Order: sequence, then structure tokens, then C-alpha cells
Amino acid sequence: MTAAKDRVKIMHRARKKKNRISFIYFLALVFFAAAEIIIIRNYLDNSHESIVADNTVTEYKISDAENDFLILVNADNSIPENYEPELTELSNGQSVDSRIYPDLQEMFDDMREQGIYPVVGEGYRTAEAQQKAMDDKIEAFMNDGYSEKRAKKAAAEQVAAVGTSEHQLGLAVDINADKTKSDNEEVYNWLAENAYKYGFILRYPKDKVKITGFDYEPWHYRYVGKENAEKIYSSGLCLEEYLEK
Repeated sequence: MTAAKDRVKIMHRARKKKNRISFIYFLALVFFAAAEIIIIRNYLDNSHESIVADNTVTEYKISDAENDFLILVNADNSIPENYEPELTELSNGQSVDSRIYPDLQEMFDDMREQGIYPVVGEGYRTAEAQQKAMDDKIEAFMNDGYSEKRAKKAAAEQVAAVGTSEHQLGLAVDINADKTKSDNEEVYNWLAENAYKYGFILRYPKDKVKITGFDYEPWHYRYVGKENAEKIYSSGLCLEEYLEK
């Protein structure tokens, strides 16, 4: 009888020990499951934040003046629909973004003091004026004997399509010589060496045609601000390369 009772006690203790182990195992499973959920949630939250941060960096904001001066406009990057520059009209009827006018005027004054006389041949263009520039260039090539298809292709290498022209920003100027007092070569040489000091860069350099998509234009200058212009000039990069870095 005593032996039977002892066996019952032993079985009871074994059952309690087994239940205790099972409970501890259960708690461990719950703990690890909760930890895994927290780790996954943190990972997803952090991933979302990094994506938002990247979008914030690359997003163009029309109200940001620095971004306005560095906005990239080319065949692959159109002007934002809400872009409307405030313009200042020049004495010859051309217009530019009002923010670049003081530096443009200072540059022209310094050139004249050195006996070089520039004029703004082209400043801001409306979409209609840009389309006319394209149509006129196509017509000129066709008058030279080009087929319509070939004329359009050649024109596209020299004139931007509507919505992809820097002239529609008001930040680009075609600078030529006042032929009664200077010649273009004098103007182009001076600009190539000094324009960056006033915030302007040569937009389509001779050795960057494959990158910019445009033929060399020694008259076409783009305002990017003095600090950026000095960096671009010193680096030898074009605007596309500078922005990529």
C-alpha cells in the first residue's frame, strides 16, 4: 500500500514538472514571437523613413530660390508646370528673371569698362516664342536643302523643344557683341574666363556635347548663383555632371 502511494506521488511530481517545463517553453515562444514582431515593425518603419528622406532631398520645390537656380532643364527634364518667373525687361526689349538682373548688369558694366560691349540677344522666351524658334530653325535647314525629317533632327540639336528650354526659365541669356563697338570673339573669350565670377556658367561646352545633348554654344550662359558657378567652373563639369555629383 505504501509502495503504491509512493508511485502515485512520484507520478504526480513528474506531471507537475512536465507541466512547468511546458509552461516555460510556452512563455519562451511568446517572448521570441513578440521580439520578432518588434524587429519587423522597426525595420518597416525605418525603411519608410529612408524612402521619405530620399524623396524629400530630390523633390523640386518652386519656392526654394537655390533650387530654382540649379533646376535642370534639358530634353529629359521639363520645366515644372507651375514655374512662372518674375521678369525684368532690359533696355533692348529682352527680359530676364529679376533675381539675376543685378549680377548681369554688374557683369556688363565691368565688360564695358574694359572696352568690350555685350548685348543680350535672347533672354526669357514664352512657350510660343520657343516654338517659333524651333520652326524657324527647321525652315532654315530645309532652305539649305535638308529633307523635313533631317531638318527636324538637326534643329533639335540646336533648339530645345517647348518646355525643355532654359530660356523659358528666365535664367539663361544668349550674349553677343554690340557689332558697332566689339566683335563676338572678344565677348565669348571674356565670358569664358570671367562669367563665373558673376554667377553664370557656359551651359553647353565644346567637350560636353554628348552629355548636354546640344552643340557648343559660346554665347549661351546660364545663371546658377556665384557659389555654384565657381564650383562648376573650377571642376570643369557641365551642369548635368555637377548635379549628378
